Amino acid sequence: MAVKIRLARGGAKKRPYYSIVVADARAPRDGRFIEKIGAYNPMVPKDHPERLVLREERAKHWLSTGAQPTDRVARFLGDLGLVEKRSIPEQTKKSQMKAKAKERLEEKRQAAEAAAEAAAAASEESAAE
Repeated sequence: MAVKIRLARGGAKKRPYYSIVVADARAPRDGRFIEKIGAYNPMVPKDHPERLVLREERAKHWLSTGAQPTDRVARFLGDLGLVEKRSIPEQTKKSQMKAKAKERLEEKRQAAEAAAEAAAAASEESAAE
């Protein structure tokens, strides 16, 4: 039996609340699960302690028995140091910046370099005097 550690959605419309559950991979997203090991509330600020609540010892147990975390849950577990953090995939061509945005970014970079050079030159002059 393939076991997954995944999110099960709860909460009202446009007010999501997720339970982190261990479930059979064939079970529906919000359906039958084996065990609830935590909760994730995306509606609270990122630094709030109740945003992610996870029973780490149970997560370690299920990982040791071969449960596979989904991408989002693997990210949570990676932040806690329980699994290796997955890399962020390369951007597709469609989602990359357009030509004008790249030009503006390049202009800002050049302006910042010029300002740094001017500041370095000014500090050298004051040191020489």
